[in-house]
Amino acid sequence: MIFEQVATGGCQSYLLGCDDTHAAILIDPNIAQMDRYLGLAAKDGLVIRYVLDTHTHADHFSAAKELGRRLDVPVVASKLSPAPYANFRLDDGEILRVGNMRLKALATPGHTRDSMCVLAEDRIFTGDTLLIGGTGRTDLPTGDPDALYDSLFGRVLKLDPALLVYPAHDYKGRSHSSIGAEIESNPRLAKRERAEFIAMMKQLNLDAPTHLTEALRTNMSGGKTVEQLLTEASAHVPFISMAELAERVNRNDLGLILLDVREKDAFTEGHIPGARHLPRGQLELRVNTELPDPTQRILVACEFGRISTLAAATLRELGYTKAAALDGGIKAWRESGLPLTTL
Repeated sequence: MIFEQVATGGCQSYLLGCDDTHAAILIDPNIAQMDRYLGLAAKDGLVIRYVLDTHTHADHFSAAKELGRRLDVPVVASKLSPAPYANFRLDDGEILRVGNMRLKALATPGHTRDSMCVLAEDRIFTGDTLLIGGTGRTDLPTGDPDALYDSLFGRVLKLDPALLVYPAHDYKGRSHSSIGAEIESNPRLAKRERAEFIAMMKQLNLDAPTHLTEALRTNMSGGKTVEQLLTEASAHVPFISMAELAERVNRNDLGLILLDVREKDAFTEGHIPGARHLPRGQLELRVNTELPDPTQRILVACEFGRISTLAAATLRELGYTKAAALDGGIKAWRESGLPLTTL
């Protein structure tokens, strides 16, 4: 097996390739690492034939849909996955062939209803069912401590103790463990009686993941993240530096339309000299009257440089092909001691 492990903070992804055919599968891909996965596949001479999510992730954004679309390959998930873009669904015990490799799906609900583990040769990819020194939590949507108990003590922990364990998360820099090592030292598995285990899981009182709502929304629906929208907008928008704009302000000759897309109160409290106010929420409705000449050069500014990027991309889609965004926001302008005007 050709094997690559990619860590993104505490999230773990895995690229598995067949030694003979160089066909490959990508397990639990993170949207922040898409170019890295493709680079690793190219380095190893692999052709990614499948992307697979072991469960619906609640703490990061899956790249499965986007990679499936970009590579024109199936997105593999449990038959219980809510993701509409999962077009290859595995039932318990079914085998996926990747070149000459055989990957076996094990239904292991508990962390989520659609959780599954994947057996591949000498290792098992446990998603968030079994972690190194822990288990997946059960207090998020579709979590069930009773089901997790059955998945762990009735299935996973009965497998060969020598099996290597590769989880979807580890926050202490560890790459893998083994079934035997977890049985011996995992503190959560010390609660071997069902009632004790369930009580422990219900009393963990863990903080909610930072991006819980957005991660569930995008991973369950296939919708885009805010960061995706910004990345896509940035790819089609040129930027002008604060230093360049400051020079234009100092010589009292902007040479363009400076559009401040913040709300009225923020604009009134302080804006870059010469700026025109057009709130982002009214942009499409007022653009024809406020900006009648689509050939004019337009520079869009906002507080942090994010909404202005989206606004500039919208203007370019509307035909204002000379629209650009300020590289940085008015907050950074203010903190740099550059001039502001109030009303």
